[in-house]
Amino acid sequence: MTKFVRVIDTKRCMGCRSCVAACAVENNFTPDAPWNVMIEYETGVYPNVGRVFATMNCMHCEKPPCKAACDAAGFKAITKNEFGVVLIDYEKCTGCRYCVATCPYGVPQYNEKMRGLYGAGAPTTPYESIAADKRHPTHRKIANVVEKCTFCWHKLEPAIKAGNLKAIGKDPRHTPTCDLVCPTGARIFGDMDDPESEVSKVIGRKKAAQLKREFGTRPQVYYVLEGGDN
Repeated sequence: MTKFVRVIDTKRCMGCRSCVAACAVENNFTPDAPWNVMIEYETGVYPNVGRVFATMNCMHCEKPPCKAACDAAGFKAITKNEFGVVLIDYEKCTGCRYCVATCPYGVPQYNEKMRGLYGAGAPTTPYESIAADKRHPTHRKIANVVEKCTFCWHKLEPAIKAGNLKAIGKDPRHTPTCDLVCPTGARIFGDMDDPESEVSKVIGRKKAAQLKREFGTRPQVYYVLEGGDN
């Protein structure tokens, strides 16, 4: 089996937001519907204080409440594939926002205005000028639907189809862009079911933890917190 996971090391993250910018460029998310956001908070007691930085993107839960809500409503616009990636079909999404209400991580983003990618009157990059039918399905955005991080599925899928799973998390062409650009190595992506993968080793060595485990969602994004080993 193969299960893709991400590890975010809050002890290494310096809050530069390179991953946020990279996601915006790679996936053309609009300001009103970000796929990756930076969270920061202060720790300690004055004068001995510090700041902790961590990004929040889709957790690609093993038991995604967003999918359960969508299925219960009869829309079935959210799927979870065999590799653990949770995706939204924009053509099936009705914009009901039940997924937004049920996600304990506040991840799904309702995109109403579609500024940026298909915004009228704004200059476009060569990439933005590509016709919608020539784009990967995860990039064929339309207004009034919900979006979120896809683990850059458009980059993973070609490696999977080519039977080159080992390239994922190593080859830049088949690794989520946010994980590639981190200057401090705070983000790692790979196959958790491979005991020799870097993500598996880091999760074990640094005691990386899942957030909000009490909800039973079993997220596939792990965080190295302040108490984690070096």
